[in-house]
Amino acid sequence: MTTGVSWVKSSYSGGEGQCVEWAPSYVTSHGVVPLRDSKRPDGPVLMVRPTAFAGLIDLARAHA
Repeated sequence: MTTGVSWVKSSYSGGEGQCVEWAPSYVTSHGVVPLRDSKRPDGPVLMVRPTAFAGLIDLARAHA
């Protein structure tokens, strides 16, 4: 489903390999935000609505 998608690491990811990635181009074409663990690129992908993703970003900023 997300094969060939360009992934972007979160700017809030830690330097110890604790990285969350998302695929902005997928959002534009499918209307959902795919999220994955950068340590497991072949692992599961969480799909969330853009409003839920925005809430996640707000939460991360509030605790940064």
